[in-house]
Amino acid sequence: MFRVIKPEGFGNIQLEEIPIPEINDRQIRVKSDTTLISRGSELFRRYIREEAVSPSIMGYSLTGTVDAVGAAVMDYSVGDRVMVVAPHAQYVIAEPDPTDGRIVQLLDDVSFEEGTFLPLSTSAIAWADSSGVKAGDTVVVLGQGLVGSLMLQVFRGYDPARIITVDALRLRCQLSTRLGADVVINAEDTAPVEAVRRLTDGNGADLVVDCVGGYAGIGSFEQAQDMTRRFGTIQLIALYQQAPLPLHASKIMSKRLVAGILTDEPRAQIAGRALKKIKDGEIRAAEMITHRFHYTEVKAAFDLLWNSPGDALGVLIKWQ
Repeated sequence: MFRVIKPEGFGNIQLEEIPIPEINDRQIRVKSDTTLISRGSELFRRYIREEAVSPSIMGYSLTGTVDAVGAAVMDYSVGDRVMVVAPHAQYVIAEPDPTDGRIVQLLDDVSFEEGTFLPLSTSAIAWADSSGVKAGDTVVVLGQGLVGSLMLQVFRGYDPARIITVDALRLRCQLSTRLGADVVINAEDTAPVEAVRRLTDGNGADLVVDCVGGYAGIGSFEQAQDMTRRFGTIQLIALYQQAPLPLHASKIMSKRLVAGILTDEPRAQIAGRALKKIKDGEIRAAEMITHRFHYTEVKAAFDLLWNSPGDALGVLIKWQ
């Protein structure tokens, strides 16, 4: 079998051939169909590093079919279609835990490709639950990559008065419009802070969610502070900005800052909600897919996301 590895060297994505792993009594083995590359974590935490990265963290969004079941496993059978939080590889091993949401049986009408969006969709619901968003709020989502796009779609279910999205890449702005944003600000053409202030009669937004990871995230976090109203909330989701984020006392006063996920609902339960949203079309995962690569082209897939972020969003690796 083959798996994706990142030895020493910037962007050094390779395939490694290893034996198909064996399971113990408490595990299942999954033959992969599709994996999704998460640009934020997999590029800014893996791809750009000079040092080698453990294969165990090269990816976390995999779908496939159970092909072996341990003697002590009761809830899974050979042939089950599942999502597994696991790295990019032809076969993976997982140990079922009913609470952690790391293995989820896919519904019949959720495709393998759509299922790869389940881990990020689960997080998007947990982030939204943690944000304190209320019906009637004006919500701004900074960044329309995979995470920002999912946040837009999930927030629709909380009945906000208006969702404003911001991105500097035209493809993402176009997709954001299709997926239901009320207002889309292209930061390449329009100053986002001034635009949000203008749209809110100078007051600022009730909730600003920062989904801009990587180098650009330093500037977006400052913008979030400038476009949030008094007594409003800033939620920081993005990671891997490569430098400390600027937090200004004069700008954060009388505002709330929420960092990531604060809900204690079991992740498996949230994953069930996410799966239903994908099934019902509240999360339109299929429309977020822009590219599919055979696993032998995995280096090209990663390079595309790094070199041409304006041309790609949901990039899938096909293992069959």
